[in-house]
Amino acid sequence: MSVKVGVAISTAEQSPDAGAEAGCAVAQALGGAPADLALVFASGDHLGALEAALEAVHDAVEPAALVGCAAGGVLGSGRELEGATGLAVWAASLGDEGRATPFHATVEEIDDAATISDLPSLDGASGAILLADPYSFPTDVVLGLLAEHAPGVPVLGGIASAHGPAGPLFLDGDTHEQGAVGVSLEGVEVLPCVSQGAAPLGRELTITAAEGNIIHELAGRPALKTIERIIAELSPRERALVAGGLLIGIVIDSGKPEYEQGDFLVRGVLGADPDTGSIAVGATVRGGQIVRLHARDALSADEDLRRALRLQAEAIAGGTPAGALLFSCNGRGRAMFGAPDHDAEAVERELGGPPAAGFFAAGEIGPVGGRSFLHGFTATLAVFPG
Repeated sequence: MSVKVGVAISTAEQSPDAGAEAGCAVAQALGGAPADLALVFASGDHLGALEAALEAVHDAVEPAALVGCAAGGVLGSGRELEGATGLAVWAASLGDEGRATPFHATVEEIDDAATISDLPSLDGASGAILLADPYSFPTDVVLGLLAEHAPGVPVLGGIASAHGPAGPLFLDGDTHEQGAVGVSLEGVEVLPCVSQGAAPLGRELTITAAEGNIIHELAGRPALKTIERIIAELSPRERALVAGGLLIGIVIDSGKPEYEQGDFLVRGVLGADPDTGSIAVGATVRGGQIVRLHARDALSADEDLRRALRLQAEAIAGGTPAGALLFSCNGRGRAMFGAPDHDAEAVERELGGPPAAGFFAAGEIGPVGGRSFLHGFTATLAVFPG
């Protein structure tokens, strides 16, 4: 049996009603297949009555594992509810070979040192979903640890963007105030899709001197002077984009003859020292890495998302996926595109209308160059082929 996914989004104001409505719709969509995994995302008034919503979902779907988080908005079935009361439920039957193992990871102080407890190793995993609290969990550090111990295993998810009285995280029927929840997946294919929403500008450059997150030289010249020269060569439209905020793309996997838009980890330029000509960027860098200037606007974000989704459609030979999980930055939506439902509609259109749901995150998790990172202003997806 292949993967089967059911999705529903409810706008009912009462939490038990929303849970029952969305849960029953998802159970019906699964058509009697067992729910091995359910993800629940809640926003608005439901944050004050999470237990009631989760209980109703449990009663309707009877999932073997349930994880979720509080959000500033939820997405599902081509719709986006930003800053509103909503409940999105995504559930999957993972087939005969598929398995989802839930976890709740926390940070503990032992002998004056921070230790991550109950984090899965991901040995033998095909992927993982991670939903983290923004204040109590070092997501960047943990993603680095997972990359070391399970290289190539995609981790996708996001940072909870709201906090209810019972906490921002859900695991089965319980809520948690700290740490991260998620599932490790085995025996089921997970195709990651990451759209950082930024367009490359100018030519590629090689870092020739760097330390930590400071780039001292690019192509053998002071970094700042080199960047100024590149910007002077841009078109007027491109220079206008840079004026809105300069970004830098860093190649993570250097083993390719040519680099495309999705090969760059996009980070902000944090500052510059006119005296030394060095620049500070939002990532650790090293000599020999290839970089390229980037900038972000609504047009480039739209084009980048559609390009990334088309690549996924090609990866599954043009068929419709069984389902997808969508984690979109809370800085996207209307604020970036000037209209509602942009990312959710793009997923529907480019992937052929798979059952898809997710939430607006305060940071999005997904791989670039084979390693998962925490991003901003990004849309990341976990796509499940049929």
